[in-house]
Amino acid sequence: MVTKRPPAAPKLSPPTDAALVGELIEMALSDHVSFDDIRSVHGLGPDQVKALMRANLAPGSYKAWRRRVRRFADQRAVYK
Repeated sequence: MVTKRPPAAPKLSPPTDAALVGELIEMALSDHVSFDDIRSVHGLGPDQVKALMRANLAPGSYKAWRRRVRRFADQRAVYK
């Protein structure tokens, strides 16, 4: 018996427009914008935002951003 898997969610390609990438980076760096807000505006999930940030930030800046997001997430019930 062959079982069919449900169709996978469509993968959105990362934006290539420099202005849009800049807006996404600014939103992700903001302490007042959650991943849910970014998803509702641009349709990118947390993993896609992290990949975009990793590709566009210096390695040290990316690591510092991830540390800050994790620290805030541990301290607050609702954050990124």
